[in-house]
Amino acid sequence: MPFRYPFLLLLWLPLLPARAQTRPDTTRAVALPEATVTGYGQRLPLRRTAAAVGVIGAHVIEQFSPTALTQAVNTLPGVRLEERATASYRLSIRGSTLRSPFGVRNVKVYYNGISFTEAGGSTPLNLLDPAIIGRLEVLKGPAGSVYGAGTGGVALFGTPAVAAGVSRVAAGATVGSYGLRRSTIAAETGSATSSIRAQYAHQSLDGYRQQSALQRDVFALDARTVAGPKTTLAAHLLYTDISYQLPGGLTRAQLAADPRQARPSTAAAPGTVAQRAFYASRTGLLGLTHEYRFSEKLELQTTLYGSGTVIRTPYLVDYERNTGVGLGGRTALSYRTALAGRVLRLQGGGEFQAGFTDGRSYQSNGGTPGALRYDDEITTTTGFAFAQADYELPASFQLTVAASYNRLRHRIARVSDAATNPDGYEFSRDFRPVVSPRVALLREFSPSMSVYASVSTGFSPPTTDEIRTSDGRLNSELQAERGTSYEVGARGSFFRNNLTYEINLFDLELRQTIVSSTTDQGTVVFRNTGSTHQRGLEAALSSWLWREVEEIPNLPDNVQTTGRGLRAWASYAYNDFRFGSYASGGADLSGNRLTGTAPHTLSAGLDFSQRLGFYLSPSLSHQARIVLNDANTEEAAGYWVFGARGGWRHPLGRHLETNVYAGIDNATNRRYSLGNDLNAFGGRYFQPAPGRAWYGGAQLSWRW
Repeated sequence: MPFRYPFLLLLWLPLLPARAQTRPDTTRAVALPEATVTGYGQRLPLRRTAAAVGVIGAHVIEQFSPTALTQAVNTLPGVRLEERATASYRLSIRGSTLRSPFGVRNVKVYYNGISFTEAGGSTPLNLLDPAIIGRLEVLKGPAGSVYGAGTGGVALFGTPAVAAGVSRVAAGATVGSYGLRRSTIAAETGSATSSIRAQYAHQSLDGYRQQSALQRDVFALDARTVAGPKTTLAAHLLYTDISYQLPGGLTRAQLAADPRQARPSTAAAPGTVAQRAFYASRTGLLGLTHEYRFSEKLELQTTLYGSGTVIRTPYLVDYERNTGVGLGGRTALSYRTALAGRVLRLQGGGEFQAGFTDGRSYQSNGGTPGALRYDDEITTTTGFAFAQADYELPASFQLTVAASYNRLRHRIARVSDAATNPDGYEFSRDFRPVVSPRVALLREFSPSMSVYASVSTGFSPPTTDEIRTSDGRLNSELQAERGTSYEVGARGSFFRNNLTYEINLFDLELRQTIVSSTTDQGTVVFRNTGSTHQRGLEAALSSWLWREVEEIPNLPDNVQTTGRGLRAWASYAYNDFRFGSYASGGADLSGNRLTGTAPHTLSAGLDFSQRLGFYLSPSLSHQARIVLNDANTEEAAGYWVFGARGGWRHPLGRHLETNVYAGIDNATNRRYSLGNDLNAFGGRYFQPAPGRAWYGGAQLSWRW
């Protein structure tokens, strides 16, 4: 397998830890805590997890602009978060962009243990604000068998932990280029047995492009209490009111002439400005979690949740008004015992979701609804049961065996179709049950090195939006994707944990792969191809040039220390993603590169902080050129983007803390398209990313 940039993996290897040992003895040197993986339900250290898992915390998020999670998420190799329009996100894990022309699909997303992915299969990632996220854990590929169907992966978002014995209120403000105005306020208090945290974030933006303004208000409330010796209760509330304009895709000539313009009007169709294209929604989510420990070995965790949303979206032809409600629950029983004198961890449970949406489509008359086109009542039910066993074998081996059993049913009742069928009709699609197994074996050679191998399968049925397109057509022929993933990897550290590394190789073989294309009216339609071969390499390195480590009191049990110094990091992914058997329009596209995926991605930077509170985090991001259509006749140029954030964070007295910061994104004013439209009609592939942008802000907090 070719590897174009091998020197990047060795970039930080010569760095010696000697300077870390020559610092003054004013602090107590201790080891930084290792990340704990919660995604497989066993709360094991990352080095003992037999899967490719990426973890970022609040410290990584705070190295970048506070306006979006894009740059922080893209520090994970093999993971790409793209922003087509302002706040219009799509998340790709190992090439799953193929099914995500907009929104997030084929990636299961959870928020504090609550399914954030709707029953219909789509995920409104634009409802989350970076300020309310304290941790992200990504399980790559079809390895999340305890999370049911899927071939893309799983993303677990969590809100910040509240330190025991601390109460705090904080307020902050940020301003920047293109009319950025942002404010946040938070209050939290914690004790040994309970905690509560409330946070509000407001953000507005005029936008880099014409027709790309944003308004977003997010409120999050998290509470947790120990209700008894064996019982813990938690509640999570999220409410988001968001509205942003949609500028639309540009042709190559339009991109070169003026990347800041919106899609212009033509003789055949009006543009996005004339049609006042935008997306607006109000969404509420409430989840309750109950944990009960029967004994030290047996524990039951149950989560129940409900949601409601109202969406308005006028685009070029249609004006959609959708009202939806959802509910669901998840339960998991964990048991720890011994078999033949060795630890055996068992886990089993299930998850259920149901959603109902009243989806109405009208003719779009300059951003106002015209005549009714059709009215659909959409009901989706999905569920799965899962089981997993982790067994510690002799010679430091660990065996994992898991499987899930999945069901999905779509029901669409067209109660009104003014154009063709005034009496309406009903469409139903029931995907037959599928078992998705996973087997993994890990060998821990020492506390600083482990290797693993795994084989897993995935089943990913079409989402409601893929079956029911925005022009009202229902695709009854669309089949579920099925795939098998083979993976080997290693992770560990050198030089007393001053250098850490992770590397893995994978081969994902998909059948009935779902691909998308765009019509002349901007409607995205989907179809199955024969197969795809998605093979690649992912690597990440982190090295301390020098560091000081000191204990910080009153932090949660899993976060006892913090580090200061100079750290260099880099992550790289090589993707050899290609179509297998694929015939389209009489042409044989077998062997073509997979549309919308880059063969090389790189993210790297420095993280500097010191005792007086000054910090600086310069970074770079690279993406190689990508193909824009299945025929591989159109490409988007590759790019390098540079940025930095720096500031001063320091206590003033016993209670007041301050954080003053400033930053710059796209420092060289590189012209590029971050979220391209794939197989777009008329060559409207490009969604230009913002040019050079600065921001600055401050946060004050009072702690007692």
